[in-house]
Amino acid sequence: MTEQPVSVLFVCLGNICRSTMAEGVFRNFAQKPQYKGLISKVDSCGTGTKYGGYVMMNPIPLPILVRKAKLTRVFCATIAAYHVGDPPDDRTMATLEDHGITDYYHAGRKVSPSDFNKFDYVFAMDRSNLRDLQNLQQRGHTDSKAKVMLFGEFSGGPRSEVVNDPYYGGDEGFAKAYEQCTRFSTNFLKHVFPDVDPKA
Repeated sequence: MTEQPVSVLFVCLGNICRSTMAEGVFRNFAQKPQYKGLISKVDSCGTGTKYGGYVMMNPIPLPILVRKAKLTRVFCATIAAYHVGDPPDDRTMATLEDHGITDYYHAGRKVSPSDFNKFDYVFAMDRSNLRDLQNLQQRGHTDSKAKVMLFGEFSGGPRSEVVNDPYYGGDEGFAKAYEQCTRFSTNFLKHVFPDVDPKA
């Protein structure tokens, strides 16, 4: 659908599990020869929602609160200062490495209003992330260029999917997130570059 380079930002809650998984997977696609000059930027970040001096973890219902101190472009980001500067979860890294992605590194950061003008696509991992991003974008950034949407809109099926937070579960949750991120990335790339084979 476009011959212009695209930039992509992946966003979850803490920027250590899902959005970094998506970034690592997408960067791997972006490094393929067929996408040279087509992907300008990839990154990731987070949207941790704060309540007072605490950070609310999506999988934990109120009032259980967890205190926490902490392709040209592909990025991943977080909304609160949650896990800022932290590396991805060890299980994210292990899952990527199990699939041959061994050159990925990321330091967690929070999403910035400027991201909506830096990236063409801002992908939320779940609907809570999506609401946070839409609210942030609407506060004075309605003229920004970014398309803010669920990454799972590119599920390939009749319904969109969310990438559930695997943080409190076992390795199977990270394996599922990897499978989804790979499938969504493939379908997105087919959508924006229909003449390019992502599996070549």
